[in-house]
Amino acid sequence: MFAERLKQLRKEQKITQSKLAEMFGITQQAVGKWEAGDSSPDPGTLIRLAELFGVSVDFLLGRAGANIGAVRPYLPAAEVMVPVVGAVRAGYGALAFEEDHGSATASVRDPESYFYLVVKGDSMEPRIRDGDLALVRRQPVLDDGDLGVVIYGDGEGTLKRFQRKGNAVVLQPFNPAYEPVILSGEELEHLYIAGKVVETKARW
Repeated sequence: MFAERLKQLRKEQKITQSKLAEMFGITQQAVGKWEAGDSSPDPGTLIRLAELFGVSVDFLLGRAGANIGAVRPYLPAAEVMVPVVGAVRAGYGALAFEEDHGSATASVRDPESYFYLVVKGDSMEPRIRDGDLALVRRQPVLDDGDLGVVIYGDGEGTLKRFQRKGNAVVLQPFNPAYEPVILSGEELEHLYIAGKVVETKARW
């Protein structure tokens, strides 16, 4: 029932699968699996979906007796201020954000789930340059091919393309002058995912 309700509400609001995926920081394939009934979102995502469509979680799940409520029309996210940080590190049980660089605008619905990171170095050139701003959605997992901020080794976050190869993780730079970082075994126990990069832009 959830799959049917989600598809119905999404189409009523004229939101594409790719747009919904972008809003939630996931892949379009993940949304497709929800609507095909092959997988279900976690409880927190269910709440966010219900809030987006203006319905109750019970209605979204197809529970008997649940009222649809007043469905809000979909409105684009407004410009809000998101903090800009210079470094992300692995703290004691949480991520630590360092080097306060103020804030910048972003079109997101839940600004508390995002931060900007000032890109350092040229390992992601030519697409992303030193000093650019990367808008990062905080999430603990990445799909293959995602551009993410990950923490390993010296403990500071780095921006790389994330890939899984068997029992290893490959952190791939865009700049061919740099070698990919391959993590396996015990190294994976010290790998932290800070979030997924959803947008980059030149700061000035």
